[in-house]
Amino acid sequence: MPGLPYLRAGSGPALVFVHGYLGGAAQWAQEIERFKDAFDVIAPNLPGFGAAADRPGCASIEEMAAAVLGLLDELGIAEFLLVGHSMGGMIAQQMAADRPDAVKRLVLYGTGPLGLMPDRFEPIDTSRERLLADGVDCTIRRIGATWFRAGAAAAAYPLLVEIGARANPQAAMAGLGAMAAWDGRAALPRLSMPTLVLWGDCDKSYRWPQIHTLWSNIPDARLSVVPGTSHAVHLEKPGFFHSILADFLTEP
Repeated sequence: MPGLPYLRAGSGPALVFVHGYLGGAAQWAQEIERFKDAFDVIAPNLPGFGAAADRPGCASIEEMAAAVLGLLDELGIAEFLLVGHSMGGMIAQQMAADRPDAVKRLVLYGTGPLGLMPDRFEPIDTSRERLLADGVDCTIRRIGATWFRAGAAAAAYPLLVEIGARANPQAAMAGLGAMAAWDGRAALPRLSMPTLVLWGDCDKSYRWPQIHTLWSNIPDARLSVVPGTSHAVHLEKPGFFHSILADFLTEP
């Protein structure tokens, strides 16, 4: 998908951040600022979300991965370090499976290998029904509260709602369908690059069995569990999140 909007800053090895469902590149502002001195940091907006809300959403995780890879091709980036959050973590897994030689290090953050998300705070079908009935704005307010341990009282909740509300309704619905149809488990043993699985221990979207499946099936995976955080660790404990990420991204 040509011309996908993105945020970019810094110089050095390319470091790509992929946001999740009802997210946008703007959610990575603190990460861009933190890592721009050592990396060429790139944060795309997925089709239909954030600054790309004027574009149709993708029908599958594979299409979303292809859109991000297409942007990187346009930018002339052949190798990169990759961070994916939530649905973005599914996209990152797909990107790593599609172009394993391009992904030098992989961070799978608050995500899993199965798009149906067993034991999620509500089934995907329920999210579909409520999205259809309530619209995008009400949906991000309701769902977004589950992403923080403090719920809607979290300091970063208004930012998350503001970004999420930009999504177009078609993309919001398509994203739910794309996740429900995706299963990346068979590809995990082929993800040979160094991988960090990062998870908040109060996450209500991706429960421990999904995290364990990633950690135990990716050959060169290590695990970091952040206590006292939910689904948005980078917004709940940004300093802690950055230290974990920096340690992994810069290790020999």
